[in-house]
Amino acid sequence: MSDAEKLSLKEVVIVEGKYDKIRLQSLISSPIITLNGFRIFKDKEAQTLIRKLAVSRGILIMTDVDSAGFVLRNFLKGIVDEKSIKHCYIPVVYGKEKRKTEYSKEGKLGVEGINSTLLAQAIKNSGATINGVKSDVTAREITKMDFFDFGLCGRDNSAKMREQVLRYLSLPEYLTTNAMISAVNCLYTYDEFNEILNKFNFGGTL
Repeated sequence: MSDAEKLSLKEVVIVEGKYDKIRLQSLISSPIITLNGFRIFKDKEAQTLIRKLAVSRGILIMTDVDSAGFVLRNFLKGIVDEKSIKHCYIPVVYGKEKRKTEYSKEGKLGVEGINSTLLAQAIKNSGATINGVKSDVTAREITKMDFFDFGLCGRDNSAKMREQVLRYLSLPEYLTTNAMISAVNCLYTYDEFNEILNKFNFGGTL
């Protein structure tokens, strides 16, 4: 992809490691910061830098969809004002990165292993500002009350229902309710999500 074809984001992209950064550099022309895995927990200088970037430009968190990725995502949510954060969720794709000899513990591809089309679409669905224009996001935000009305939270079987929907959407099944709402708002409009839920016999409507 030529420089002219790359996505230019206002936000600084935060990824887990150097191979994720190398992968994204072929798609975007914006700053990319690596966390170096769990080292970020003790790296005060890197934490300070990320806070400053969040204030000046905003950050787009793009971690893997395994448990480690969500630990890192939640850590960043704890040190940065959430209003400055946008979340990019890559789809769950099972496989092995080319440079590795074995599958990961959970068998899911990370940012470095996802193909360019899916990566670009995930970025466009995130709500990030691309080439000076905010990417399309739903005008009618899906809320926790919507989830409650449909039974996706606050009911005895809500956890099982969320798992079914997450599995259908190829999102990690261990997402918390709030993280699921954030992911859904990144990926779908209100009407699109409502249409998806109508495929399930949950006995409710948004």
